[in-house]
Amino acid sequence: MSDEEHEPSYTVDELAARAGVTVRTVRFYGTRGLLPPPVIGARRVGRYGPGHLARLALIEELQRQGMTLAAIERYLEQLPADLSEQDLAIHRALVASWAPESAEEITLRELERRAGRSLTGQDVERLAAMGVLDPIEGSEAFRLDGTLLRLGVELLDVPIEHETILASRTVLVEHARAAAQELSRLFRDEVWNPYRESAEDPDHLNAMRSLSAHMQPMVVQALVTAFQRSLREELRAAFRSR
Repeated sequence: MSDEEHEPSYTVDELAARAGVTVRTVRFYGTRGLLPPPVIGARRVGRYGPGHLARLALIEELQRQGMTLAAIERYLEQLPADLSEQDLAIHRALVASWAPESAEEITLRELERRAGRSLTGQDVERLAAMGVLDPIEGSEAFRLDGTLLRLGVELLDVPIEHETILASRTVLVEHARAAAQELSRLFRDEVWNPYRESAEDPDHLNAMRSLSAHMQPMVVQALVTAFQRSLREELRAAFRSR
């Protein structure tokens, strides 16, 4: 059997439920060409795979950032046609990283709708431990970080002990903070301070201010690319030695 036959597949109802959207939304995206057509299986039933789910999550994230459908179409047209669901997830993570930090209050029912699944008490506790949500004291509602919800829900199904996930998060946060501090120091000492101390060239000073304001997207993308390549190499080396 091929790898595709082992991949999970969904009906349009199942896909919509997993993505936390309506069937009408899925069909609408399909008619606009934002989603590839499903594979027609037995009894002429369309089947969707993990690539559709990842692409749908990216579309929803782009919409949350305020992009119009026309802009989303242009964005998706620029992506390679053979991107895997992992690559699409990375694009979604990059898009979400541009959003300002914000929290929203949400009920359990709305949380389950957004997550595309029912959530047990243990699921909610794990999402809280991962920093995805925070129970509001004296209320049945939660304070949600929407940019982390999809990742948190995906981690619920990862066959790894919860303690390992939390330990991994600690490692990522600590190293990310260290990288951010070192990059900020480098930019301040080697780029910003020399131009700030010299008033001879106002144009250069204005250029530095502009660069400082636009650094985050460039640095985040560079870090993600470098980390992705390094992680791929480390995993290959680790499993090659087994």
